[in-house]
Amino acid sequence: MSFDVSAIRDEFPILKREIDGKPLVYLDNAATTQKPQCVIDALVDYYTTCNANVHRGAHRLADEATRHFENARDIVKTFLNAPKREEVIWTTGTTEGINIVANGLSALLQPGDEVIATGMDHHANLVTWQQACKTSGATFKTVPVTDDGELDLVAYQALLNERTKFVAIPHVSNALGTINPVKEMTAKAKAVGALVLIDGAQGAAHGWADVQDIGCDFYAFSAHKLYGPMGVGVLWGREAVLADWPVWRTGGEMISTVTLQDATWNVLPYRFEAGTPNVADAIAMGEAIRWFSALDQEAVAAHEKALLAHATKLADEFDGLTVIGRAKNKIGVLSFVMDQGHPADIGFLLDRQGIAVRTGDHCAQPLMARFNVPGTARASFAIYNTLEEVDALFAALKKVRSMLA
Repeated sequence: MSFDVSAIRDEFPILKREIDGKPLVYLDNAATTQKPQCVIDALVDYYTTCNANVHRGAHRLADEATRHFENARDIVKTFLNAPKREEVIWTTGTTEGINIVANGLSALLQPGDEVIATGMDHHANLVTWQQACKTSGATFKTVPVTDDGELDLVAYQALLNERTKFVAIPHVSNALGTINPVKEMTAKAKAVGALVLIDGAQGAAHGWADVQDIGCDFYAFSAHKLYGPMGVGVLWGREAVLADWPVWRTGGEMISTVTLQDATWNVLPYRFEAGTPNVADAIAMGEAIRWFSALDQEAVAAHEKALLAHATKLADEFDGLTVIGRAKNKIGVLSFVMDQGHPADIGFLLDRQGIAVRTGDHCAQPLMARFNVPGTARASFAIYNTLEEVDALFAALKKVRSMLA
């Protein structure tokens, strides 16, 4: 097992930045990760060597762009352990992927049907299903969250019944870092005949998105949380489900035939990819996955676990600081409040010391209400973070405490 964090850091140009004369300590990775040079190079290479629209061009640039674009789809297929490349649909990110599914679900649900989400969902995986139920007349239910920040699996089992048509589960809580037992929860949902979507925005970033092992019907994730560019992501859907799923957008590429009166739809994946795709970012997403997948995943996991363990130890020793979310199985997310100061004040004062964290409700207002906090400060760790940066965070927090006293 080998992991050289210094060598990893050298691949990320932005980590050499300073903020107000202090070295950047970037701890906002659950919001977006930084990009290695190879991903940046992939973007530049596309625009400087083969910029063209894909699929139908009768010239060399279009052929090259199409080859790189579809090769990126193959990389995603392998990464997800998807049965077929046709099940990989390019999106603008996790949110659009979820909305593609919700748009179809709204047309399929009926009054009396039930949809289950959870009390720790990101708004993209909560509001979307609320609206689908309002449109269709179906009933919307949620799995409660325990005091430790875990899903109540006993309550989840009690919610499932023959009326349950759809279940949406976050692979990992963006606000707490809780890793949910998605395989177990999926199996329970499938036992009552429900379709299952996994919000993989945080889970895919740790290499856990094996859709065949999970057994789900849909899995959505974004490139920018996996060392790739913003504005591109993937919805994976089981072919047997997606082949007849109501289309999302209409326009070029997604059609088979068009008359002045009607149209028919293309095959997968193109029936869900209307219009000119985000070719450059899809190619760069493929490069990000290739780069990440080449790392020693056991060593990566051990490094991130060590960062969280060290941060949790320092947090427990820090007077006046309360960690929100104590799940037994977590990614490198430390969400906390302090006796002195609103989370926004904490974030501002940390920034003045070169420490980048996120503050607020993290697009999870019901979860914040569950813990009776206005929001939290959230430090989230990635493979390029170091134990020294964790120490720097808590040294800075001591200064924050003195400033707010």
